[in-house]
Amino acid sequence: MDAVNEKILVLDFGGQYNQLIARRVRDNNVYAEIKPYTVSLDEIKSENYKGIIFTGGPNSVYDMSSPHYDKEILNLGIPVLGICYGCQLICWMRDGKVETSDTREYGKIDMTVDKKDSVLFKNVPDSIVWMSHTDKIVEVPEGFEVTAHSEHCPVAAMENVKENIYAVQFHPEVTHCEYGDKILYNFIFNICKCSGNWKMEGFIENTVKALRDKIGGKKVVLGLSGGVDSSVAAALLSKAVGNQLTCVFVDQGLMRKDEGDFVEETFTKLFDMNFVRVNCADEFISKLKGVIDPEDKRKIIGTEFYNVFWNKIREEADGGFFAQGTIYPDCIESGKGDADKIKTHHNKVKMPDDIKFDDVIEPLADLFKDEVRKVGELLGIPKELVWRQPFPGPGLGVRIIGEITPEKIRILQEADAVFRDEIKKSGIENELSQFFAVLTDVKTVGVMGDHRTYDNLIAIRAVTTDDFMTADFARIPYDILARVSNRIINECDGVNRVVYDITSKPPGTVEWA
Repeated sequence: MDAVNEKILVLDFGGQYNQLIARRVRDNNVYAEIKPYTVSLDEIKSENYKGIIFTGGPNSVYDMSSPHYDKEILNLGIPVLGICYGCQLICWMRDGKVETSDTREYGKIDMTVDKKDSVLFKNVPDSIVWMSHTDKIVEVPEGFEVTAHSEHCPVAAMENVKENIYAVQFHPEVTHCEYGDKILYNFIFNICKCSGNWKMEGFIENTVKALRDKIGGKKVVLGLSGGVDSSVAAALLSKAVGNQLTCVFVDQGLMRKDEGDFVEETFTKLFDMNFVRVNCADEFISKLKGVIDPEDKRKIIGTEFYNVFWNKIREEADGGFFAQGTIYPDCIESGKGDADKIKTHHNKVKMPDDIKFDDVIEPLADLFKDEVRKVGELLGIPKELVWRQPFPGPGLGVRIIGEITPEKIRILQEADAVFRDEIKKSGIENELSQFFAVLTDVKTVGVMGDHRTYDNLIAIRAVTTDDFMTADFARIPYDILARVSNRIINECDGVNRVVYDITSKPPGTVEWA
């Protein structure tokens, strides 16, 4: 990918919304990247950022063990916006005063704009904002003035217009903040003077050119899971180098109904590449025989997948490059805890030492998930694959409670397919963040015709969420649930009862195991 002409730095001080801030910036067609507060000042200087946003964080700024930064960052001449902890950090850097508040503010708060001609608050009236803080600014630094307040927060916002430094105690990036998008727009365009020229079409064109230049006439091997990220990476590489690309697809028999065939058909028909499918369901089921504990199942499935995948890669590897569907959230170093620790992700697993490639290519490493989906649509990948439901790495292995058997896989695949079909027909699919069926380790008594049955209980699960950190069960209309239940019981041999999971997260999790 070519260098981005203009970009905003999101400097992470441990805030839970760091990725959301970057997404809001990118929604305005301006590239944003997240770096931990441990990044050097020299590196920041070298990147020519149009603006810098300090994130929130869980700490108190006057606790010297909390994340801080070189005060010189405020003297670079780059516009700065501090959010929540970032607001208090700016105050601390410039010798203002921060104290623990007698009355803490959490959630929706009424904010009053005191400076109506503030550039940051242009076209922003008194409104509801989202607060989450225990400390507050009680004295602004020299050169700053208060621009907004709330009942219990005398400095809900402040600014130093001369130095282009702005700070808000609330979170403009969250949807609950009525005019948050407008505040960020004002910072990006009216303060940082960005032009908003970062678009997906340009990303595809630049990335394809960069891939061709890097790869030349060499081969590329990609691990294709059938998920959104690896599928879009495969499509980009195919567009760049055609049949120099070999995709290795491991079908472990734990995918949804007909999903393996759909993935193979999509990529062999739509794209110029070599497609290698490894069918190994029997091997996986054999390894899982008698295993009940969900963590044990996860480890076995993960280990076996690793072995099967890399054994096939050994057959295909002949120098050249190895490609992965790594996306931006997989790569971000968090400012939380030990800043040098990076979360281990399924796309960041170390390859065996005996397998050698010239380099690893990650063509989506600059994108968030929804941006990846946009690229997929522009590349012509079918909607069913681009908007594929989130799916756990161990597949249906964690949606079958108890021992995994071929018969249980068949039952769950059939029930899940019915559920997904009815949700699609109902027109509410886009309202749900995730929905699926679970084969419980429970059998119940039922009556079919004049006969007593003793068959499996299927649980169905559907949730709504913005970030999967928390989730609520979806309020699916009763008539839809009735059709789902009726079809599963009538069409799926071995099932005589269906229940709907109405547990939120927390206390539950989205997946059952």
